[in-house]
Amino acid sequence: MSSPTAGPTAPAPPQDAPPVLRTVGLTKHFPVRGSRGAVVHAVDGVDLELRRGEVVALVGESGSGKSTVARLVAQLLPRTGGTLELHGQDATATRRRAFRRYVRQVQMIFQDPFGSLNPVHTVRYHLTRAVRVQQGPLRGDALEQAVHGLLERVHLTPTVRYVDKFPHELSGGQRQRVAIARALAADPDVLLADEPISMLDVSIRLGILNLLADLRDRLHLAILYITHDIASARYFADRTAVMYAGRIVEQGDSESLTQDPKHPYTQLLISSAPDPDDLATRARGARGEAPSLVRPPTGCRFNPRCPFATELCRTETPELLDVEGRQVACWGYSDRDDRPRLGDVLDADGSRTDQGGNP
Repeated sequence: MSSPTAGPTAPAPPQDAPPVLRTVGLTKHFPVRGSRGAVVHAVDGVDLELRRGEVVALVGESGSGKSTVARLVAQLLPRTGGTLELHGQDATATRRRAFRRYVRQVQMIFQDPFGSLNPVHTVRYHLTRAVRVQQGPLRGDALEQAVHGLLERVHLTPTVRYVDKFPHELSGGQRQRVAIARALAADPDVLLADEPISMLDVSIRLGILNLLADLRDRLHLAILYITHDIASARYFADRTAVMYAGRIVEQGDSESLTQDPKHPYTQLLISSAPDPDDLATRARGARGEAPSLVRPPTGCRFNPRCPFATELCRTETPELLDVEGRQVACWGYSDRDDRPRLGDVLDADGSRTDQGGNP
């Protein structure tokens, strides 16, 4: 996908608008098989807010924990810690009725559109089943109208051309549109889009992002967009949160974050990936490997790869600080005397250009 400079974004909702969905201290540790108490610290204390009519991108290299966050929010995985709030109400209730209400309102779109559709069933079957589960026992013309209406929403028209096809008879982009239509059957408030374009041809990725943006505008959805592609996050998302080794290190307005990254890891992602499709590989190659999450580094988890790390970075974990309208988890922006000196900016080839002084 090329690196567009402007996206299909509507005016972002005011930041004082109440969030539709909120995570507080979201944490997930996976036990290591065969070990004595060792765990993988996949997600450690993630706070996110999604507002109606807003797209928030969660960006990071492979293994950063971003897809785990999506599955925790979808309640496909049990949480180790933290809370979920939907419309200001605690969503951690275990009652079956409360859980069913939550999963109707928070729907997931998966990375692989072919894998998420049963290949032995037609589009009609997939959408009919979703409508009956989510909207009750519709029959006859009402059910048929609902199915065709979902196809129209995702721009698969004329609908009669697609409704009786099997997944293998559709292109990758068409299959992803069917998967999106199935999610819309629940009339959700939140869509969780986990790398929804990464397995599609470059030529059709933009169409899927534009479809999601159109649905965001028409249905006032809140969308969490999981991606390794920071260029598409800039194009599509109102806000971007950058995740590294299970923690958010920077978040704010997508345009300003990509144009003027503050955290050294965000700088690394942008400067080392002129080709956004190769972001994860280049980011790893530029400054070593991501750390083990079985024994994560103390202090800032980026410190083993950071060119500015000091003893403070290696011993104490930074909190998210307000920096020029965004939040950055970096000691370089604190007022402590022993903070690191962030005087360099990484060039695209991985070298450093001295800019002098602190930011």
